[in-house]
Amino acid sequence: MLTKPELLTPENCQVIFIDQQPQMAFGVQSIDRQVLKNNVVALARSARLFEVPTTITTVETDSFSGHTFPELLAVFPEAPLLERTSMNSWDDQKVRDALAKNGRKKLVVSGLWTEVCNNMFAFSAMAGGDYEIYMVADASGGTTQEAHDHAMQRMIQAGVVPMTWQQVLLEWQRDWARREHYDAVMDIVREHSGAYGMGVDYAYTLVHGAEERIPHGPRLAPVAANEGEAAV
Repeated sequence: MLTKPELLTPENCQVIFIDQQPQMAFGVQSIDRQVLKNNVVALARSARLFEVPTTITTVETDSFSGHTFPELLAVFPEAPLLERTSMNSWDDQKVRDALAKNGRKKLVVSGLWTEVCNNMFAFSAMAGGDYEIYMVADASGGTTQEAHDHAMQRMIQAGVVPMTWQQVLLEWQRDWARREHYDAVMDIVREHSGAYGMGVDYAYTLVHGAEERIPHGPRLAPVAANEGEAAV
């Protein structure tokens, strides 16, 4: 339970990805699955950029859920995958030990499914480990929209803080005068933030006159109108 409002910083929190696996994603109906994966990867890239400790858990990989999204693993190729059988990650000692080792009580959570694995973990971590939970709603998914929404509401009533991945990223950046991560943050925004990313491209090129960041490929000669006619 939060005792006072406090912004997230790269130094005061850690991230956990719960069961971002294909069979779990197959069951998601509360968000477009491709959008879900986009948001998960964006959150992962943000955590990597700001060097926020990150834990990845999996459930029944070989018997049911399949392997973790390769795009997520590409961001953290060295991260151990904490495999378990319980629906609740908190029930696994390996997970509890990994979180405790990081020494940060603010937990940013992205997982599948919202109403099962996320909900159980949040309540258990709050009660059993005195953690504060920041649930990234758009990097999580439920089996129906209703299931996701009611699970979020239930968690909010218990003190969980709802967030979006972009909100997390910008809270970590906080000040555009902090130049160390500026370009990398803009790269994440451009690749994952939809309209905001397009706006950044527009501002870079047409407003500020920067060169286009993605060069045009080689131009192809036009196809001749008739066979044997030279292209012009």
